Amino acid sequence: MKYRFFSFLIDLIVFLIGVLSLIAPFVFPEISSPVFSQSSYPIVVSLMILLCIMIIFIEIQSSILDSKIIAFLGIIIAMNAGLRFLENALPGPAAFSPIFFLIILTGYFFGSRIGFLVGTLTILVSGIITGGIGPWLPAQMITAGWVGQFSALLNYPIQKFNLKGKSGEIIILIFYGAFWGLLFGVIMNLWFWPFIGMIPGQNWLKNASIITNIQRYGAYYFTTSLLWDVTRSIGNILLLASLTRPVLKIFNRFQSRFTFQYRLAENQ
Repeated sequence: MKYRFFSFLIDLIVFLIGVLSLIAPFVFPEISSPVFSQSSYPIVVSLMILLCIMIIFIEIQSSILDSKIIAFLGIIIAMNAGLRFLENALPGPAAFSPIFFLIILTGYFFGSRIGFLVGTLTILVSGIITGGIGPWLPAQMITAGWVGQFSALLNYPIQKFNLKGKSGEIIILIFYGAFWGLLFGVIMNLWFWPFIGMIPGQNWLKNASIITNIQRYGAYYFTTSLLWDVTRSIGNILLLASLTRPVLKIFNRFQSRFTFQYRLAENQ
């Protein structure tokens, strides 16, 4: 019970760190820069890594993870980091990225904390491989972590309406991927938006109200990022539509081969 409490507490801390950091320009307009500034990002990255390690430790202690699951996660993260390397070597159209479908399916199948780990560590490892380490990295890590973390919530409607293994399961996952294809871009813009130069009606104003800054950010997003993020959504749709079934079969096979239940024989 205590490990579950601490695990929930860490999840909450991670979520609050990310949310408060990204929405700081709206909620605390007197602050001249958000937490994800160029000077503070190494500290935030270190904190994120520490929290990921703590999550793994707590999950092991609570018997949710064992060595086989950790090894499997390592393979998934390495594969996803490799896909991101290919994405940089052979860039696709606009914001298309092949990494999100595995993050979504891992969180959906194995649960929220594992999904968060896969999303966060995929960005970290691929950032090291591709040289993509910069002030944007903490925002990418935590946002990709949320993609995997919240995909676990899809289990509720899928189980409630008995859609497991049916086309409805894939349709729900596709809609989730399309939604996060856009939302990922909406969130990611926040790490640099307060720093952009003067753009009429679109830049952040230090002394403006929350509503005003939201309106200005909306204008900035729709004029600069919407079409770019649509390609990410389309990519997620295509990958989830074509690869969900075989990937879930692999996950099911892994789970059936490496998950064991022991039953003590009753005394006659």
